[in-house]
Amino acid sequence: MEILCTRPECAHPQNSFADLDDPSKFKTVQQKYCTSCGMPLILGGRYVPSKLLGKGGFGAAFLAKDRFTPTMRLCVVKQFQPEGNLNAQALAIAQQLFEREAIILEDLGSKHPQIPQLYAFFPLVVPNHITKEEEQFFYLVQELIDGEDLETELKRKGIFLESEIVEVLHEILLVLQFIHDNNCIHRDIKPSNIMRNKQGRLYLLDFGAVKQVTATAGNPQKRSTGIYSMGFAPPEQMQGSAVYPATDLYALATTCLNLLTGKPPEELYDSYNNCWNWKPHVTNISDGLASILDRLLLPSPSDRYQSASEVLQALHSSQSQGISSSSKTSLQTPSNPPASSPQTPTASPISPSQKKNFSIVDILIYSGFTGFEGAVLILGLNSFLSATGIIIGFMLMGGLIYLQYRRVIDKKDLLIIVTITVFLLIIALLFGVLALESVSFLLISGAVGGAGLIAITSLFKLIYQLLSKIF
Repeated sequence: MEILCTRPECAHPQNSFADLDDPSKFKTVQQKYCTSCGMPLILGGRYVPSKLLGKGGFGAAFLAKDRFTPTMRLCVVKQFQPEGNLNAQALAIAQQLFEREAIILEDLGSKHPQIPQLYAFFPLVVPNHITKEEEQFFYLVQELIDGEDLETELKRKGIFLESEIVEVLHEILLVLQFIHDNNCIHRDIKPSNIMRNKQGRLYLLDFGAVKQVTATAGNPQKRSTGIYSMGFAPPEQMQGSAVYPATDLYALATTCLNLLTGKPPEELYDSYNNCWNWKPHVTNISDGLASILDRLLLPSPSDRYQSASEVLQALHSSQSQGISSSSKTSLQTPSNPPASSPQTPTASPISPSQKKNFSIVDILIYSGFTGFEGAVLILGLNSFLSATGIIIGFMLMGGLIYLQYRRVIDKKDLLIIVTITVFLLIIALLFGVLALESVSFLLISGAVGGAGLIAITSLFKLIYQLLSKIF
């Protein structure tokens, strides 16, 4: 078994222990130590890190197994690891933020399905492997969201359609409404902190910058610490002034601009005229959604929507009027928005379970798979069952297409199915069920079918894009 050392300066963090491949040994061993620096490897006596997921300003995140669960559940272990040479005051603030993240996750993660749950928070005191002086590390263990963040999704598939932006707005606004109702402000909304799991549900991550508020919005003494993401944070946050629910709403709007254009927010802001200039970079966006985003991006917090429920109401009202429901949808912002926060609409205009997000790469992969399996199944069954085989083949393909649409089978499953198909053809050849000519014919037909369906899909996609630009 491979275990990763979490000591920041370890020269050789990768460790291998063959004895831990035995599950009973893995669950009962007291501790293992890094062969390079002597750092304890089984964190808190139960969490076993295996892969570095990434590093940020305040720490590193590792993929780990919880050996005290029946399935050895995967989780994320965050280690407090501030960058740079911080003075005592800055280090104390950074540590407070890390501890605050654990407190917030413990409180909110157990109450909302789109916020990761906290599993553990603990310190680890060990001697430095060089100076022998004591070092203290802090670890936070949270639920693993298996998917990709929106920053990665943007790089993979390109800019988002309006309908996708509406989905992101709706889902994250519901999460923000819950957070704000619990007297918290996230303060770090950006694409890399929004994760989409494999079932399409969006999660809000990274609560290290969360600020708890107890006073009214106009209290000037409730100032923000200097923690923000450049380009996504509003003016009041960058100035270290008070933060409000409208602060998060501004950051959510800049996140939408980034997803709509593929450009960082800094490139969409006209510093000479001190205003946003993002619309020339966007095509096929409705005036209604543009108006909502423009209001969210106003420099003064008092001029923006004051709550997530107000924005939800604006989206819901315009859609209920039949003005918008797709990427060409037009969302109409009320000319006189209510001063108080209306009730959140109970009906969701777009449900994540109803919306399937397929990138062009996904579609081409599924097309190639469908063409290959369709040709092999239909032609193979036809050779045994004639016309009946063709009918059965089409029925099986219909089932496979449905399973792909529902994402019951995904990319790795497609590769497994193709491998099994080829393996079965080889077995049929070895046992004399099919002749070499028949197996070769089926494999070539499958390859041609896959390539042909990819070509047809690409052509229709191109035609659709051309028509979209014209109409």
